[in-house]
Amino acid sequence: MTQFNEEKTQRRLSLLKRTEEEEITKLLSQKYKIPYIDLSLYPIDTDALKIIPEDRARTGELVIFHSAGKKLKIAVRNPQKEEVNGAVKRLEEDKYQPELYLASRHSLEHAWEFYKKAAAEHEVTSGAIEIAEHKLDEFSKNIRTIADTKEKIEATFLGRTTEALEIILGGALALDVSDIHIEPQEEGVRLRFRIDGVLYDTTQLPPKLNILLLSRIKLLSELKLNVHDRAQDGRFTIKSAGQEIEVRTSVLPGPYGENVVLRLLSPKSIKVTFDKLGMQPQVVEVMEKELKRPNGMIVTTGPTGSGKTTTLYSFLQKIHTPTIKIITIEDPIEYHLPGIEHTQVDADKGYDFANGLRSIVRQDPDVILVGEIRDLETAETAMHAALTGHLVFSTLHTNSAAGTIPRLLDLGVRPSIIAPAINVAMAQRLVRKLCVKCRSKITMTARDNSRIRKEISLFPKNIPTPESQDWTIFEAGKGCNECGMLGYKGRIGVFEIILIDEEVERLIIKEPSEYEIKKEAERQGQINMRQDGLLKVLQGIIDFAELEKVVGN
Repeated sequence: MTQFNEEKTQRRLSLLKRTEEEEITKLLSQKYKIPYIDLSLYPIDTDALKIIPEDRARTGELVIFHSAGKKLKIAVRNPQKEEVNGAVKRLEEDKYQPELYLASRHSLEHAWEFYKKAAAEHEVTSGAIEIAEHKLDEFSKNIRTIADTKEKIEATFLGRTTEALEIILGGALALDVSDIHIEPQEEGVRLRFRIDGVLYDTTQLPPKLNILLLSRIKLLSELKLNVHDRAQDGRFTIKSAGQEIEVRTSVLPGPYGENVVLRLLSPKSIKVTFDKLGMQPQVVEVMEKELKRPNGMIVTTGPTGSGKTTTLYSFLQKIHTPTIKIITIEDPIEYHLPGIEHTQVDADKGYDFANGLRSIVRQDPDVILVGEIRDLETAETAMHAALTGHLVFSTLHTNSAAGTIPRLLDLGVRPSIIAPAINVAMAQRLVRKLCVKCRSKITMTARDNSRIRKEISLFPKNIPTPESQDWTIFEAGKGCNECGMLGYKGRIGVFEIILIDEEVERLIIKEPSEYEIKKEAERQGQINMRQDGLLKVLQGIIDFAELEKVVGN
């Protein structure tokens, strides 16, 4: 037998032996009623590792592979071993909460190797991942396109899981990504980035790397490692250069594995001030007046991801002074604003929007933000707060400002409460802005000009519109380094508002349709989202393709 064949045989025997060992461990886990774990498939938390020294870990045939505050996950070979019981007792005396897993000797050997690597590992704790400042600087300088990110991620396929996750997160931050999608499919694992509301394919992840990434993300987000058949939600923090970026994690089971979505709550979003929202001057004038009112309710509507929270936070920042108290109730808290009290809904503890809102009112606030109106109880409680001397901001899922009233009526709110409580109903969408560096000016046909003039003729008479000679109409270019070769960079809002004046109040009592409310908005001289978007097209900010995709004809 040649040396090659001997080595091949030895590898086969070794693999067979290991497989047998893992199967025996699985059987023992059932006997001891302790979850089984293969540590070679899970990332090892090097900070947790240090809680028990290597020599004691090897003697007791155990390892702490993850920590979340005082909660520890410990892999053991024999839960009845004296050293294991002694270690668990000492940990409990130190107020730790150990959770045991059963692992094979081979699995433990793999984990013990990380004692040697602990000094070189990046600091990673449950609930937070720390990325060195120089790394983020490198990402921001060298990652300008999705292709750049793809190249860097693929270079880590044979490296450490931590490094791969760092590059995915760092690349996402460099490109202003709002959501990261990891989607196991029949042909592979799809990684996609959402940029300015649009999903882009980034790369295909190797299945083994995906398993390790999933485990790492679950550990960071404090999700259950051994749960694969139901949805889980969590969050963690990216720490770097003195700033913290919250990441919301959503894990959902699918036919080929667990789908993961990471939402990056960038602090940039709360830096969008009121004057940067993109409202037309007439709307700005109205809203500035409404924000100075001491009571009443402003309701912002739109689908998920339409920028409602950013808008409401810009309102809070505009009106915030040391002389007023602002409290929010959200699910979850997306951003933290200095000087503002934030509270989070906790359904498991009976703290929902309605209960939380009743408690908030007793805290003597001047302004209240209710994250979302979902039911009759929340709606009525919020409106009673608006009627009793508080300025209330909230959101609602409808397609238009006019749809706010019928939606509240559908929830069961009495017209006699809606009419005096609400000051303004507002709807919004986010549209992508053209990259100013590579946008292309288009030549309008006579037909195009005629169509635009027709639309402008339907504008309220009080709304100034540019003359045709001042129109500057562009379309997306082929892309450049400034926009990451996408042709678009950033987003801006398109808005419509309806003031709840005396005429609208009288109409609400009659439980009007959405169409009737729209006619009242026209009487008020308010533009709709389509008209707002058209003005932005004529100003060269957005193009027709984006407007029609987001708002429609």
